[in-house]
Amino acid sequence: MSKKVAFITGASRGIGAESAVALAKAGYQVAITARTLSDGEAHDHIGQSSALPGSLEATAAAVAAAGSEALCLRADITDEDSVVAAAQAALKHFGQVDLLFNNAVYQGTGNQERILDVERAQLDRIYQGNVYTPLALIKEILPGMLERGHGTVLNMLSATAFMDPPAAADKGGWGFAYPSSKAALGRMAGSLRAEHPDSGLRVFNLEPGTVVTEVMKAAGIDTEVLARFKPCTPAAIAAVVAWLAENEPKEEWNPLEILRAPRMAKAMNLLDAPSLLGEAT
Repeated sequence: MSKKVAFITGASRGIGAESAVALAKAGYQVAITARTLSDGEAHDHIGQSSALPGSLEATAAAVAAAGSEALCLRADITDEDSVVAAAQAALKHFGQVDLLFNNAVYQGTGNQERILDVERAQLDRIYQGNVYTPLALIKEILPGMLERGHGTVLNMLSATAFMDPPAAADKGGWGFAYPSSKAALGRMAGSLRAEHPDSGLRVFNLEPGTVVTEVMKAAGIDTEVLARFKPCTPAAIAAVVAWLAENEPKEEWNPLEILRAPRMAKAMNLLDAPSLLGEAT
Protein backbone atom coordinates (compact mmCIF):
# COMPACT_ATOMS: atom_id res chain seq x y z
CA MET A 1 0.00 0.00 0.00
CA SER A 2 1.41 3.39 -0.96
CA LYS A 3 2.07 6.04 1.62
CA LYS A 4 -0.52 8.70 2.28
CA VAL A 5 0.20 12.20 0.97
CA ALA A 6 -0.09 15.57 2.70
CA PHE A 7 -0.15 18.96 0.95
CA ILE A 8 1.10 21.77 3.19
CA THR A 9 1.21 25.48 2.46
CA GLY A 10 3.71 27.74 4.21
CA ALA A 11 6.17 24.87 4.77
CA SER A 12 9.50 26.69 4.50
CA ARG A 13 9.67 27.37 8.24
CA GLY A 14 7.70 27.34 11.48
CA ILE A 15 4.57 25.23 11.94
CA GLY A 16 4.40 24.24 8.28
CA ALA A 17 7.97 22.97 8.15
CA GLU A 18 7.71 21.14 11.45
CA SER A 19 4.39 19.61 10.35
CA ALA A 20 5.96 18.29 7.15
CA VAL A 21 8.58 16.40 9.15
CA ALA A 22 6.12 15.24 11.81
CA LEU A 23 3.84 13.86 9.09
CA ALA A 24 6.82 12.24 7.37
CA LYS A 25 7.63 10.45 10.62
CA ALA A 26 3.97 9.35 10.72
CA GLY A 27 4.38 7.73 7.30
CA TYR A 28 3.26 10.50 4.94
CA GLN A 29 4.87 11.76 1.77
CA VAL A 30 4.54 15.54 1.58
CA ALA A 31 4.02 18.19 -1.07
CA ILE A 32 5.30 21.44 0.43
CA THR A 33 4.76 24.98 -0.81
CA ALA A 34 6.06 28.41 0.11
CA ARG A 35 7.70 31.41 -1.52
CA THR A 36 11.18 30.51 -0.26
CA LEU A 37 12.68 27.61 -2.19
CA SER A 38 16.34 28.02 -1.17
CA ASP A 39 18.07 29.39 1.92
CA GLY A 40 18.93 33.07 1.76
CA GLU A 41 16.10 34.23 -0.50
CA ALA A 42 14.57 37.57 0.46
CA HIS A 43 10.81 38.15 0.40
CA ASP A 44 8.39 40.73 1.75
CA HIS A 45 7.66 40.08 5.41
CA ILE A 46 5.56 42.62 7.31
CA GLY A 47 6.26 45.24 4.67
CA GLN A 48 10.01 44.82 4.41
CA SER A 49 12.16 42.58 2.25
CA SER A 50 14.30 40.20 4.26
CA ALA A 51 15.76 36.71 4.20
CA LEU A 52 14.49 34.61 7.10
CA PRO A 53 15.86 31.25 8.24
CA GLY A 54 14.23 28.27 6.56
CA SER A 55 13.37 27.13 3.04
CA LEU A 56 11.51 24.40 1.19
CA GLU A 57 14.81 22.72 0.39
CA ALA A 58 15.76 22.65 4.09
CA THR A 59 12.36 21.19 4.99
CA ALA A 60 12.72 18.58 2.23
CA ALA A 61 16.13 17.57 3.59
CA ALA A 62 14.61 17.07 7.05
CA VAL A 63 11.76 15.05 5.53
CA ALA A 64 14.29 12.87 3.69
CA ALA A 65 16.19 12.34 6.95
CA ALA A 66 12.89 11.15 8.43
CA GLY A 67 12.68 8.54 5.70
CA SER A 68 10.09 10.06 3.40
CA GLU A 69 9.78 12.14 0.22
CA ALA A 70 9.06 15.85 -0.09
CA LEU A 71 8.04 17.51 -3.33
CA CYS A 72 9.12 21.18 -3.25
CA LEU A 73 6.71 23.49 -5.04
CA ARG A 74 7.39 27.21 -4.99
CA ALA A 75 4.08 29.08 -4.69
CA ASP A 76 2.74 32.32 -3.26
CA ILE A 77 -0.71 32.36 -1.64
CA THR A 78 -1.31 35.86 -3.03
CA ASP A 79 -0.87 34.33 -6.49
CA GLU A 80 -3.74 31.85 -6.69
CA ASP A 81 -2.62 30.42 -10.02
CA SER A 82 0.76 29.44 -8.58
CA VAL A 83 -0.84 27.52 -5.71
CA VAL A 84 -3.36 25.80 -7.98
CA ALA A 85 -0.48 24.78 -10.26
CA ALA A 86 1.34 23.39 -7.21
CA ALA A 87 -1.72 21.32 -6.26
CA GLN A 88 -1.96 19.97 -9.79
CA ALA A 89 1.75 19.09 -9.78
CA ALA A 90 1.37 17.28 -6.45
CA LEU A 91 -1.60 15.28 -7.73
CA LYS A 92 0.29 14.36 -10.88
CA HIS A 93 3.41 13.33 -8.94
CA PHE A 94 1.82 11.42 -6.07
CA GLY A 95 -1.55 10.50 -7.61
CA GLN A 96 -3.55 11.75 -4.64
CA VAL A 97 -3.63 14.03 -1.62
CA ASP A 98 -5.02 12.59 1.61
CA LEU A 99 -4.48 15.58 3.88
CA LEU A 100 -4.63 19.27 2.99
CA PHE A 101 -3.16 21.65 5.56
CA ASN A 102 -4.03 25.28 4.75
CA ASN A 103 -1.32 26.67 7.00
CA ALA A 104 0.17 29.68 5.16
CA VAL A 105 -1.01 33.21 5.93
CA TYR A 106 -0.50 36.57 4.26
CA GLN A 107 2.35 38.36 6.02
CA GLY A 108 2.50 41.72 4.26
CA THR A 109 1.16 45.13 5.17
CA GLY A 110 -2.44 45.78 6.20
CA ASN A 111 -2.86 43.08 8.84
CA GLN A 112 -2.45 45.51 11.72
CA GLU A 113 -3.88 48.69 10.22
CA ARG A 114 -6.67 50.62 11.89
CA ILE A 115 -9.97 50.48 10.02
CA LEU A 116 -9.68 54.07 8.77
CA ASP A 117 -6.17 53.37 7.51
CA VAL A 118 -6.44 49.95 5.88
CA GLU A 119 -6.41 50.12 2.09
CA ARG A 120 -8.56 48.16 -0.32
CA ALA A 121 -5.46 46.80 -2.05
CA GLN A 122 -4.20 45.48 1.28
CA LEU A 123 -7.55 43.82 1.99
CA ASP A 124 -7.51 42.24 -1.45
CA ARG A 125 -4.10 40.65 -0.75
CA ILE A 126 -5.10 39.51 2.74
CA TYR A 127 -8.33 37.89 1.56
CA GLN A 128 -6.59 36.38 -1.46
CA GLY A 129 -3.99 34.71 0.72
CA ASN A 130 -6.20 33.71 3.63
CA VAL A 131 -9.56 32.94 1.99
CA TYR A 132 -9.60 32.74 -1.82
CA THR A 133 -6.44 30.65 -2.23
CA PRO A 134 -7.42 28.08 0.43
CA LEU A 135 -10.79 27.81 -1.32
CA ALA A 136 -9.06 27.24 -4.66
CA LEU A 137 -6.99 24.45 -3.09
CA ILE A 138 -10.14 22.82 -1.74
CA LYS A 139 -11.63 22.86 -5.23
CA GLU A 140 -8.54 21.15 -6.66
CA ILE A 141 -8.03 18.54 -3.96
CA LEU A 142 -11.46 17.78 -2.51
CA PRO A 143 -12.91 15.89 -5.53
CA GLY A 144 -10.23 13.22 -5.23
CA MET A 145 -10.87 12.83 -1.51
CA LEU A 146 -14.58 12.38 -2.12
CA GLU A 147 -13.95 9.87 -4.90
CA ARG A 148 -11.72 7.76 -2.62
CA GLY A 149 -14.08 8.11 0.34
CA HIS A 150 -11.56 9.60 2.74
CA GLY A 151 -9.59 12.77 3.32
CA THR A 152 -8.68 15.36 5.94
CA VAL A 153 -8.64 19.14 5.66
CA LEU A 154 -7.01 21.28 8.34
CA ASN A 155 -7.51 25.05 8.18
CA MET A 156 -5.27 27.18 10.38
CA LEU A 157 -7.24 29.92 12.12
CA SER A 158 -6.53 32.54 14.76
CA ALA A 159 -8.12 33.27 18.12
CA THR A 160 -8.36 36.91 17.01
CA ALA A 161 -11.08 35.85 14.55
CA PHE A 162 -13.45 35.21 17.45
CA MET A 163 -12.42 37.79 20.05
CA ASP A 164 -12.68 41.55 20.30
CA PRO A 165 -9.25 43.17 20.59
CA PRO A 166 -8.31 44.49 24.04
CA ALA A 167 -6.97 47.65 22.39
CA ALA A 168 -6.19 49.13 18.99
CA ALA A 169 -3.64 47.26 16.89
CA ASP A 170 -0.92 49.82 17.55
CA LYS A 171 -1.61 49.71 21.30
CA GLY A 172 -1.30 46.00 21.97
CA GLY A 173 -4.41 44.67 20.23
CA TRP A 174 -5.08 43.65 16.66
CA GLY A 175 -6.65 45.07 13.55
CA PHE A 176 -9.75 44.21 11.51
CA ALA A 177 -8.36 42.83 8.27
CA TYR A 178 -6.47 39.71 9.34
CA PRO A 179 -9.03 38.48 11.93
CA SER A 180 -11.91 39.01 9.52
CA SER A 181 -10.17 36.89 6.88
CA LYS A 182 -9.62 34.10 9.38
CA ALA A 183 -13.24 34.35 10.53
CA ALA A 184 -14.30 33.86 6.90
CA LEU A 185 -12.04 30.83 6.52
CA GLY A 186 -13.43 29.42 9.75
CA ARG A 187 -16.90 29.07 8.20
CA MET A 188 -15.61 26.68 5.53
CA ALA A 189 -15.44 23.59 7.74
CA GLY A 190 -19.10 23.56 8.70
CA SER A 191 -20.19 24.11 5.12
CA LEU A 192 -18.04 21.24 3.85
CA ARG A 193 -19.43 18.90 6.50
CA ALA A 194 -23.01 19.88 5.62
CA GLU A 195 -22.42 19.48 1.88
CA HIS A 196 -20.62 16.13 2.12
CA PRO A 197 -22.09 14.09 4.98
CA ASP A 198 -21.11 10.41 5.27
CA SER A 199 -18.39 10.95 2.65
CA GLY A 200 -15.35 10.06 4.75
CA LEU A 201 -14.28 13.71 4.72
CA ARG A 202 -12.85 15.14 7.94
CA VAL A 203 -12.54 18.93 8.24
CA PHE A 204 -11.16 20.77 11.26
CA ASN A 205 -10.37 24.35 12.20
CA LEU A 206 -7.11 24.51 14.15
CA GLU A 207 -6.11 27.43 16.35
CA PRO A 208 -2.40 27.41 17.34
CA GLY A 209 -2.46 29.94 20.16
CA THR A 210 0.63 32.11 20.39
CA VAL A 211 3.60 30.70 18.49
CA VAL A 212 6.88 32.60 18.24
CA THR A 213 7.76 32.65 14.54
CA GLU A 214 10.65 34.02 12.51
CA VAL A 215 8.35 36.76 11.21
CA MET A 216 7.55 37.82 14.78
CA LYS A 217 11.25 37.89 15.58
CA ALA A 218 11.89 40.04 12.51
CA ALA A 219 9.22 42.44 13.76
CA GLY A 220 10.92 42.67 17.15
CA ILE A 221 8.34 40.52 18.93
CA ASP A 222 10.47 37.93 20.68
CA THR A 223 10.01 35.18 23.23
CA GLU A 224 10.47 37.55 26.16
CA VAL A 225 7.71 39.87 24.92
CA LEU A 226 5.35 36.95 24.32
CA ALA A 227 6.13 35.05 27.52
CA ARG A 228 2.99 36.35 29.25
CA PHE A 229 0.89 34.61 26.58
CA LYS A 230 2.45 31.17 27.28
CA PRO A 231 3.48 30.55 23.67
CA CYS A 232 3.65 27.09 22.10
CA THR A 233 6.51 25.93 19.92
CA PRO A 234 5.97 25.15 16.23
CA ALA A 235 7.00 21.57 17.03
CA ALA A 236 4.17 21.18 19.56
CA ILE A 237 1.57 22.35 17.04
CA ALA A 238 3.10 20.09 14.39
CA ALA A 239 2.74 17.12 16.73
CA VAL A 240 -0.96 17.96 17.05
CA VAL A 241 -1.27 18.15 13.25
CA ALA A 242 0.34 14.73 12.83
CA TRP A 243 -1.93 13.27 15.52
CA LEU A 244 -5.05 14.75 13.91
CA ALA A 245 -4.08 13.22 10.58
CA GLU A 246 -4.81 9.74 11.94
CA ASN A 247 -6.97 10.22 15.05
CA GLU A 248 -10.36 11.59 16.02
CA PRO A 249 -10.37 14.48 18.50
CA LYS A 250 -12.32 14.16 21.73
CA GLU A 251 -15.77 15.76 21.86
CA GLU A 252 -14.67 17.87 24.81
CA TRP A 253 -12.17 19.58 22.47
CA ASN A 254 -15.05 21.05 20.45
CA PRO A 255 -13.98 19.55 17.09
CA LEU A 256 -16.97 20.90 15.14
CA GLU A 257 -16.06 24.50 15.91
CA ILE A 258 -12.39 25.19 16.57
CA LEU A 259 -9.70 22.91 17.97
CA ARG A 260 -7.39 24.74 20.36
CA ALA A 261 -4.02 23.20 19.57
CA PRO A 262 -2.33 24.29 22.85
CA ARG A 263 -5.08 22.58 24.84
CA MET A 264 -4.65 19.42 22.79
CA ALA A 265 -0.86 19.57 23.10
CA LYS A 266 -1.14 19.90 26.86
CA ALA A 267 -3.58 16.97 27.08
CA MET A 268 -1.20 14.81 25.05
CA ASN A 269 1.97 16.03 26.83
CA LEU A 270 3.30 17.58 23.63
CA LEU A 271 4.10 21.10 24.82
CA ASP A 272 7.79 20.29 25.09
CA ALA A 273 7.93 18.48 21.76
CA PRO A 274 11.45 18.85 20.33
CA SER A 275 11.94 20.69 17.07
CA LEU A 276 12.45 18.33 14.16
CA LEU A 277 14.31 20.97 12.14
CA GLY A 278 16.70 22.45 14.67
CA GLU A 279 17.31 26.14 15.25
CA ALA A 280 16.22 27.14 11.73
CA THR A 281 12.55 26.99 12.73
